[in-house]
Amino acid sequence: MADATKLILIKFLHTAVWIFLVFQILYVNYAGLADTTNYFTWLAVGIILAEGIILIIYKWSCPLTLRARKYTDSDKDNFDIYLPNWLARHNKSIFTTLFLAGVIVLIIRLSV
Repeated sequence: MADATKLILIKFLHTAVWIFLVFQILYVNYAGLADTTNYFTWLAVGIILAEGIILIIYKWSCPLTLRARKYTDSDKDNFDIYLPNWLARHNKSIFTTLFLAGVIVLIIRLSV
């Protein structure tokens, strides 16, 4: 398989995983705002925390990013994922903030 094809496959997989994780973060926020905490809320929190552990283990890089790096010399922030470059650049800070906001709302809801 050609390197370009491998990179495309990694980009599709990475984008699919990213979409899944974003939905988890959005669900945490929804559950907190709608005060509908349930099993799926805590599952979503656990999934995002697991992703955080993976990022820590891989020195703040997604394993798919490291894999994609083998197939391109691009220096763009979105070389490994189908996102706009600005979003790929600020992805971790945007979605970490959203996740933490959702968790704070959940904690407030649980303590009331």
